Amino acid sequence: MRIIEKIKQYFKKKNLSTMNNRKKVGIILFTTSIGLFFLFVTRLSYIVIVGQVAGTSLEEKTQNLYKGSQVIKAKRGTIYDRNGVAIAEDATSYSLYAVLDKSYESGNKKLYAEEKNFDKLATIVSNVLKGRVRKTTVEKVLNSGIENDKYQVDIPNGKNITLQEKQAIEEGMKKQGIQGLYFDEHPSRIYPNGVFSSHFIGYADIQVNKETNKEDLLGRMGLEEVYNDVLAGKDGKMTFQKDNFQNPLPGTTAEIEPAQDGQDIYTTLDVRLQSYLETLMDEAVKNIQAEDITAVLMEAKTGEVVAMSQRPTFNPETKEEFTEDDFIWQNLFAQDNYEPGSTIKILTVAGAIDQGVFNPNETYSTDAIRIGDTTIRDWDLGEKGSLTMRQALSWSSNIGMVKLEQRMPDRWQRYLKEFGFGRSTYSGIAEEHTGNLPEDNIVSQAMSSFGQAIGVTQLQMLQAFTAISNDGQMLKPQFIKKIVNPKTEEEMVTQKEVVGHPVSASAAQAVREYMRDTAEDPDYGTAYGRYDIPGYNVSVKTGTAQIARDGSYLSGESDYLYSSVAMIPSEDPKYVMYVTMKRPDHQDGSIIPSIATPLLKRAMDLYDVDLVEDPDETSTEMITVEDYRNLDTTTAAEDAQRRGLSVVVIGNGDEVKKQSIENGKKVMPSEKLFLLTNGDQRYMPDTIGWSKADLIKLGELLDVEVTFEGEGYCVAQSIAPYEALTDTGLTFTLKEN
Repeated sequence: MRIIEKIKQYFKKKNLSTMNNRKKVGIILFTTSIGLFFLFVTRLSYIVIVGQVAGTSLEEKTQNLYKGSQVIKAKRGTIYDRNGVAIAEDATSYSLYAVLDKSYESGNKKLYAEEKNFDKLATIVSNVLKGRVRKTTVEKVLNSGIENDKYQVDIPNGKNITLQEKQAIEEGMKKQGIQGLYFDEHPSRIYPNGVFSSHFIGYADIQVNKETNKEDLLGRMGLEEVYNDVLAGKDGKMTFQKDNFQNPLPGTTAEIEPAQDGQDIYTTLDVRLQSYLETLMDEAVKNIQAEDITAVLMEAKTGEVVAMSQRPTFNPETKEEFTEDDFIWQNLFAQDNYEPGSTIKILTVAGAIDQGVFNPNETYSTDAIRIGDTTIRDWDLGEKGSLTMRQALSWSSNIGMVKLEQRMPDRWQRYLKEFGFGRSTYSGIAEEHTGNLPEDNIVSQAMSSFGQAIGVTQLQMLQAFTAISNDGQMLKPQFIKKIVNPKTEEEMVTQKEVVGHPVSASAAQAVREYMRDTAEDPDYGTAYGRYDIPGYNVSVKTGTAQIARDGSYLSGESDYLYSSVAMIPSEDPKYVMYVTMKRPDHQDGSIIPSIATPLLKRAMDLYDVDLVEDPDETSTEMITVEDYRNLDTTTAAEDAQRRGLSVVVIGNGDEVKKQSIENGKKVMPSEKLFLLTNGDQRYMPDTIGWSKADLIKLGELLDVEVTFEGEGYCVAQSIAPYEALTDTGLTFTLKEN
């Protein structure tokens, strides 16, 4: 009882009666309600004003409910030959499928493939897609789909269907009065010429964009890959209102962001010469089995490559050759490093003439000579006994070349640098090899005079040959004629690029005269009678080089690289052609001329007919210079080259430290851009023909004082080309053209 009394006294003391409790509960509920109301109003006001819930935009969500979008595909740029003939262009391909679900109807019309019509459908498909899809295969797939209760099934090998094939299948169903076959549309790339300098042009293939799940074309090789960003363009977007069923409402297009089509690329290739070269190469491989064969034809006065091909090759549309064991992925013109052999002897002779140590009538013994621990012999083991120095070139004497090299040992090594060996030509072809100069010993340096102990690329050889064909002025090989914006019609036109002057005009002219003996001298010409082209004199030099593998030379009967360089006409060459053939199953001397001679004749026939191009065609598009500092040297130089700038790399470093034009500045195409690398060896470039403005930029980049004698363009420089640069000033002699 005492406990109960205490409880009553507690409640009485606290005034906790039933009535008071009800009042307090009412006050609490009222206060809470008011608080919740103001909290709700505050939150609602925030949502209305800010328009977001938990970071999600309500407006955006509403638009997503009633607003749809569609990608407007950009057209990939077309790749043309020099005359505007399409080499690679956009198209649409289709893939084939069959709908089997019986609910696929429109009114009373059955749109699905009925079982009773499977035979007819299979017949239509197999007849149109001959050789690709069998009738029995189609029937098997359709029946399997029915058995497994599939809504639809894809037709095996029913991909890459052309518009004509699609229309033929649809017409076949229409005639039979049946339904059930349908098509998905895909972006595609067509190559109407088939095999057509395929490693150079490359190919584009479909990739699926992970973000949009859309199919896009992506360059996978050659120009298609290197210039992918130029060709690809940028997709646009169309937005529209849609109904509750997510279908577009007619006439409610809200906004269109137009697509930016890719730019068109005009190559320097000539379809008439390129197609003929492909035919000649096909004929050659029918007559001989070789590890590889290459051929390239270039304009002597511009450096523009008008035809180039290699075997093995591939068709960029079918790509069937990719599965073959002996398929070569490399672009052999830029990515193969090899010892060139005797074709380099024309450079040795040119250097010797330039140095005044060559007498064409001087005789010498062809007996073997020993240099260090190596014995050097002629290919005929000295059978001729003695030769004149002029005959040494046409008879391809190693002994004669070594004797010339010994008269200018240090100068010959510098000649190799001046001719462009040991560094990239920055052609724009991906993964171009730099080659390698001879090792620093008397044996390697002597052997380099006849094309061994030195690694080169075909582009380096082609570039060096232009110094002989172009009277001492060396030109960079060019592959791009111009890049055109199809919308604005602005053009970036590639200009001829002089990259050196290694020998004098008189030396080059004399060498071309001596080279005629190779094809015209019945006693000392290694290619006598094989390059006869009526109405023209042809300068030729053949080569046979051993092939180095795993530190030693192959010793099989045909383990050689055979080659030939030809210039036509000898007096003032219009074309230079270079052909190589590696490890043929036999060699009778006829295969290389069977490619070169008819193509040279065709080129000269066309030369007189249609040389009506405007030589003064200029660019209408300015180039924005990028920031190349701290980038890999090769990456920077190739990117600048691809954008249309004339790149001069100074130093042997692998990273760019300074550039002569500040990033973001707009300049005309072919403007010289100097890239100074982090290397400890810096060589003086060949500045002959440079403008005063370019020479000033060079001095500023090197942070040295520059002085001038005269006005105009550079004709002499105080430090010889490819001599080491110092901190002392530079002096240039200028002269008006």
